[in-house]
Amino acid sequence: MLARFTAGLINFFAGIVELFLAVRVILRFFGANPEASFVHWIYNSTDVLLQPFRGIFPSQVVGHNHVIDFSALFAMVIYAVFAAIIVAILLWLGRLSTPAVVTKR
Repeated sequence: MLARFTAGLINFFAGIVELFLAVRVILRFFGANPEASFVHWIYNSTDVLLQPFRGIFPSQVVGHNHVIDFSALFAMVIYAVFAAIIVAILLWLGRLSTPAVVTKR
């Protein structure tokens, strides 16, 4: 039961991280004004999440103002895979620690 609760928490926080990064990708793609308070807040909030992935892939400018942030997209994939692996391990360990119920006939 504890393993399922912990897995749920990990999924919840991974979902929040994915949501924030997706909003960042969309805002950058549509050229949102970084001086706007919401955009500035999203960029600042996600900077720490992107720190390990900076410089892996360059951002690509398409058209006038459209930026494809490949580092943020890559971070989304890595965080999702990492969360899925951790949840799978937790659930597997939870099944191992649950005592088997033996029924007599």
